[in-house]
Amino acid sequence: MTSPVSELIDLLSLERLEDNLFRGQSRDIGTKYVFGGQVLGQALSAAQATMEEPRNAHSLHAYFLKAGDIEAPIVYQVDRTRDGGSFSVRRVTAIQHGQPIFFLAASFQKEEDGGEHQLSMPEVPKPEDIAPAPAVPEDVLATLPTKVQRWLTRQGPFEFRHVYPRDELNPPKRPPYQQVWFRLSEPVGDAPELHRALLAYASDFHLLGTATFPHGISYYQPNVQMASLDHALWFHRAFRADDWLLYSIDSPSAQGGRGLARALVYDRHGRLVASTAQEGLIRVVQDAAAAAHVPAKG
Repeated sequence: MTSPVSELIDLLSLERLEDNLFRGQSRDIGTKYVFGGQVLGQALSAAQATMEEPRNAHSLHAYFLKAGDIEAPIVYQVDRTRDGGSFSVRRVTAIQHGQPIFFLAASFQKEEDGGEHQLSMPEVPKPEDIAPAPAVPEDVLATLPTKVQRWLTRQGPFEFRHVYPRDELNPPKRPPYQQVWFRLSEPVGDAPELHRALLAYASDFHLLGTATFPHGISYYQPNVQMASLDHALWFHRAFRADDWLLYSIDSPSAQGGRGLARALVYDRHGRLVASTAQEGLIRVVQDAAAAAHVPAKG
């Protein structure tokens, strides 16, 4: 039987159609449409595949234009925008049914030395000292929509341990921040390109949801619409996605039907390895059926 980790690596390993053209498949993980982290990881994989000399991705900026169809492949067209002496830039367009659904710009740099500083990691319990989240009781699960049931019961490739757990089915109002330890559930190879694509995938979990905390709402509620609008990710230092990483998230603002969330990613030794930010749609509507037309996001 194929493990969830092997399935994810296959998902991020694109079929090359031409020098700058790639095709990826989709995986149904319980969201109505293609999971945003999947498109992020695949687009970054496509951009990385066009680098002809060793340069590491240090930043990406993306816009989600349209919800992706889980049943159809996604074609990634890469524009080799620039290859300079130290930096390279790639632009990636994700296409489905002849229409762009996503844009990404990524910058790559030759490895070099320079001054270093970082913010300290928050003082939190170690991941080993935090119990895994309990399973949702069967009687509660049976009352939820089929897609939500699949989301809650899936055995995903990543393990998450919340420093401050929140009941998403009965969400309380609380300040807009959280810390989450996460790691790939089994070891993988050493290729840094793979670990960056894996982190891009995982960075779409839990981020936007933090902006709902002060309002006592959750993406599991049928009258709540949530969807990613954009996503930015900066890679600072080498890391492994199969060792524990701390996702320290806060949401400085929500307004106009949108919420902003940002996060720092630390390894278990306290090294700041990445930063990310995302703005997303957050609407509470009267018509639950209308809300179902926008994919639920974590």
